[in-house]
Amino acid sequence: QVQLVESGGGLVQTGASLRLSCAASGRTSNIRSTGWFRQAPGKEREFVSAIRWSNGDTRYANSVKGRFTISRDNAKNTVYLQMNSLKPDDTAVYFCAGNSRYIYVSSSAASYDDWGQGTQVSVSS
Repeated sequence: QVQLVESGGGLVQTGASLRLSCAASGRTSNIRSTGWFRQAPGKEREFVSAIRWSNGDTRYANSVKGRFTISRDNAKNTVYLQMNSLKPDDTAVYFCAGNSRYIYVSSSAASYDDWGQGTQVSVSS
């Protein structure tokens, strides 16, 4: 089993930056890719970005392309989400998730088995 812990959320103004971290522990060797999802109040959970551990392949939602960057530090078993030019629409709880089954980078929440508890990101206008 894999445990995931997010950190780095907070309250910022429009245009600011934040960096989220997702630290993995447990059976980390099983993780094939890590994804970031977010859920705003009253909305469905949506895909943000994901990265494949073996070769660094990445995937982004159209809404964050050019503003967010996902990266990983294999030695620290940690995935980062650098978020720049934040907008009020980015306000949500951000979750990281681990996929141990599929070799491809998936945008579907159903592909991920392990989830963190989430970290709140709030962007004021």
